[in-house]
Amino acid sequence: MIRAVIFDVGETITRDDRYWAAWADWLDVPHHTLSALVGAVVARGDDNAEALRLLRPGIDIPAEYAAREAAGRGEYLDESDLYDDVRPAFSALRELGVRVVVAGNQTARAGELLRELELPADLITTSGELGAAKPASEFFERVLTAAGLDAATSLYVGDHPANDVGPAHAAGLPSAHLRRGPWGNLWAGTSEAASADYRIDSLLDLVGIVSA
Repeated sequence: MIRAVIFDVGETITRDDRYWAAWADWLDVPHHTLSALVGAVVARGDDNAEALRLLRPGIDIPAEYAAREAAGRGEYLDESDLYDDVRPAFSALRELGVRVVVAGNQTARAGELLRELELPADLITTSGELGAAKPASEFFERVLTAAGLDAATSLYVGDHPANDVGPAHAAGLPSAHLRRGPWGNLWAGTSEAASADYRIDSLLDLVGIVSA
């Protein structure tokens, strides 16, 4: 029985358009240039931050985050960044008595912005707040501890097979692979994605899964 669903953030509940556009503007490159580089590193299976390093070898990404915030050009999220199925799916799951948790590889600031959206979720946290990031099993352990959940009855949902499906299994959680965004679509046919307990095209598919 699934008693809780834990959601990744980027390209699972939020679109990454604004995120990458803001970085392109900060680095003074065309949006298409950075977008194409992100696609290239996705295809290679690299960390998406590698796209920034290709543009600016040796870039100190945390320092650049801080500089953007100081310049008033830091991270930003609003309702338009959410996928349309997020609120309906979260609400439907909670109506079924399933706990809803959001936890992904984001900064502490992103966690604050997500909480300001007042999503129907029991807990929203990020790797920046937890002090551990996927694919490390410690990330999942800290999420489970923070939410008071059991691994065996907590389903992790994400778009990235290598960052979400495999690591969730290694930490003892069942998983659902979401075919969404560049990672979710490009890697949908891989053995890593096929190893997910469930494969979905919409977050609303989860309602039927937990009701079964």
